[in-house]
Amino acid sequence: MSELLNDGLNKVLFDAIPSIVLVVDDDVRILDYNHAALAILGSNRESVFRVRGGEALHCIHSYEVPEGCGGAAACKNCIIRNSVKKAIAGNATVRHRTKMEIDHDGKTDEIFAMISASPFEYDGSRLVLLIIEDISDLVRLQRVMPICMSCKKIRTDEQYWTEVATYLHANLDMEFTHGFCPECAEKEFAKLKDTTDKT
Repeated sequence: MSELLNDGLNKVLFDAIPSIVLVVDDDVRILDYNHAALAILGSNRESVFRVRGGEALHCIHSYEVPEGCGGAAACKNCIIRNSVKKAIAGNATVRHRTKMEIDHDGKTDEIFAMISASPFEYDGSRLVLLIIEDISDLVRLQRVMPICMSCKKIRTDEQYWTEVATYLHANLDMEFTHGFCPECAEKEFAKLKDTTDKT
């Protein structure tokens, strides 16, 4: 069972998913993973097979106690571990946003992630499809953004000032349409009425 999706179209589709996807058991032990997870887990599947997620993903808390992932005090509040448990217990998909602290060559990296845990049954075992989507860029956009008090342009990371719509289109691929809020509509219609009354 070291590779649940060993070949064929299912494996191709599994590997095509751009987010990290893990197949885990109720103790978050890894049973399989997709191509996107290679950067963190490595290509030697046997070295992470049945290893708990926190240890394989280099969670800083998995090093705090001899029991590893699931044994530290912080593990009680672990979104990944709790999402897996909740998904299995409720037999439903669970989604949560979290901040992960990952040990990367002795340096702690902070990653914001959307965690999705979907339970399923395979070969008589209750398993979970665990998807970890990096949403760090979105979280940074939600934080404080320097905006001009007068013209309302936003200062980018490159220190350029740009229109709000241009900035959001470039960073979130958002399109905009124009309209009036009720307050501004009243003011604009009053101006228009005033202009037409004078003619």
